[in-house]
Amino acid sequence: MDSLTLQKIETAHPKLRDELKQIYEEICSVLSGRVKCRFPFVFRTIKEQDDLYAQGRTKLFDSKGNRLGVVTQVKGGGSFHNYGLAVDIVMLIDTDGNGTYESASWDTKKDSDKDGMSDWMECVAIFKKYGWEWGGDWKKFKDAPHFQKTFGYTTSQLKKLPIVNGYPQI
Repeated sequence: MDSLTLQKIETAHPKLRDELKQIYEEICSVLSGRVKCRFPFVFRTIKEQDDLYAQGRTKLFDSKGNRLGVVTQVKGGGSFHNYGLAVDIVMLIDTDGNGTYESASWDTKKDSDKDGMSDWMECVAIFKKYGWEWGGDWKKFKDAPHFQKTFGYTTSQLKKLPIVNGYPQI
């Protein structure tokens, strides 16, 4: 189990935390060998979302001078991450077998654990089993790392709900 992922799960909306722990346990049970899944983003502040939105638009280069690309289509308040109702994933690969997981992968076809199904799609199947929407199924802007469970709300509706302990009361 990845300690960062367990910490990130604790930032999810309280109604989703137990379910996300169960999803993560199932993911860990199907991935083996030199691959593991990490949830690098769950809850995101409005400022963090605005900073991501700026990448590739008004913020063109990182601190090392590398050109930044667009990573999100919505400003702060317009993402389900801002309400703790979304998760992004990445596969961590132990390229040399020493247990340090040196490489990150967003390859949806890679089968690092050699079980006949891509690591990514194993995760997708588990999230979908629990009723989560996958960004890889979207028609306009495919977002393969993204999963969300919205309880039928739009972000516009969530903005209007009372906030209890930092999360909309749903």
